[in-house]
Amino acid sequence: MHTDGSDEGLQFIAGKRRSGTSGERYEVTAPATGEVLAAGALAGSDDVDEAVAAARAAFDEWSHTTPAERSEALLRWADRLQLRDEEFAEVESRNAGKPIRLTRGFDVPGTIDNVRFFAGAARNLEGRASAEYSAEHTSAIRREPIGVVGSIAPWNYPLQMAAWKVLPAVAAGNTVVLKPSELTPLTSVLFAEAAQEAGIPDGVINIVTGTGGVAGQALVTHPDVAMVSFTGSTAVGRQVAAQAAGSVKRVHLELGGKAPFVVFDDADLEAAARGAVAGSLINAGQDCTAATRAYVQRPLYEAFVERVAALMDDVRLGPVDDPDTDMGSLISLRQRDRVAAMVEAARGAGATIVRGGRVPDGPLGRHAYYEPTLVTGAAQDSAVVQQEIFGPVLVCLPFDTDDEAVRLANDTPYGLAASAWTSNVFRAGRASREIRAGCVWINDHIPIISEMPHGGYKASGFGKDMSAYSFDEYTNVKHVMSENTGERHKSWHDVVFTTR
Repeated sequence: MHTDGSDEGLQFIAGKRRSGTSGERYEVTAPATGEVLAAGALAGSDDVDEAVAAARAAFDEWSHTTPAERSEALLRWADRLQLRDEEFAEVESRNAGKPIRLTRGFDVPGTIDNVRFFAGAARNLEGRASAEYSAEHTSAIRREPIGVVGSIAPWNYPLQMAAWKVLPAVAAGNTVVLKPSELTPLTSVLFAEAAQEAGIPDGVINIVTGTGGVAGQALVTHPDVAMVSFTGSTAVGRQVAAQAAGSVKRVHLELGGKAPFVVFDDADLEAAARGAVAGSLINAGQDCTAATRAYVQRPLYEAFVERVAALMDDVRLGPVDDPDTDMGSLISLRQRDRVAAMVEAARGAGATIVRGGRVPDGPLGRHAYYEPTLVTGAAQDSAVVQQEIFGPVLVCLPFDTDDEAVRLANDTPYGLAASAWTSNVFRAGRASREIRAGCVWINDHIPIISEMPHGGYKASGFGKDMSAYSFDEYTNVKHVMSENTGERHKSWHDVVFTTR
């Protein structure tokens, strides 16, 4: 925070970049270097009121556009993003501390693909077939937009999370007020600007950059917001649900995760070890589906630990603009210190830190970097096994029987994602059936695709992002029942009165 500096316009309301009115100025910094990337005033409740009013005013027009018109607008939007893909990759990399290879190869192309998918999905809002389910009536299903959607996105995948929130909502005919994290608002504002360039009307997509306690709460409790979609921690998700309940808003929650990575004794050891390292270190482990708990059947356990440790040794930390950098920084010094404290607590409780467990030496150590870390010997009920770390830390524990593997995999409050590694089709089938998670990968961990849903069980929340299933969150289902006989007296009237 500071009291001087230029105003970069961290808000996008009714088609215009502008300053917030909270009176609280803010610097958006690069976590890998400490560089100030932008500065501006944060949003206050008045800004949220203006953004919601803009979205409400735009709703009447946008909700009455045809699916084809919305589809064409999204396709133009995708084209605009494609033309600016390198700009988006560089901004996302610097603002979130991601290696440029990650933003070029995953964040930006994945977002563009999401836009193109929802351009198609907008024209395919499914419902039950129109039919005579009663002899005297024809029934039909309409899917209709809900209204103004208040969305809150996290800092770990700023661009993709903005897309996951905005795209199904606007494709279904809703309008949106999105609150990105104040740590990483830059690509969200660019995303909304690109939509405007593509011809999406002003007010359909609005961005308010502010704190959760001010802008977030104002958005969640706003009487003109019909639905709240939140991605973030389970603790904050509970608060959002409680606040939204006061006005009976629809709520969609994508919350924390503690993904198990189950390696059976017939698995391909090299594939599993590589999958564990990639799955635990992507985005410096700041991924709610990251591999965090590796359970390895005892015959493979020691070899697995040894191979993972060796692969972690080869992971290169470095400047995020260097294409050879494998892993960037965490989002902030505060998050780095939180991760380090959890690792130290595990060490103090008797766990072994096989690799990492420290801030790197040299220039990187002055910023938010933390070494890839492998932990063994932790207790199943310890914090490092049960709680979300959100850093480059993999805990590895042995198991003996298949029953034990499933029990351990399910033994946390979370249920967002999991993976099972085996060459046995029956083990794979059992894992996919019995592990309680919204996604179970077999012999892989992390890939996502626009056509398939993302969302969790248990304390990982409810509702789906991506895929056609997300329209279940962002549409109202209306039953239209038309009497088709023309008779004044209906047969069901007999239960109330009869003609005499």
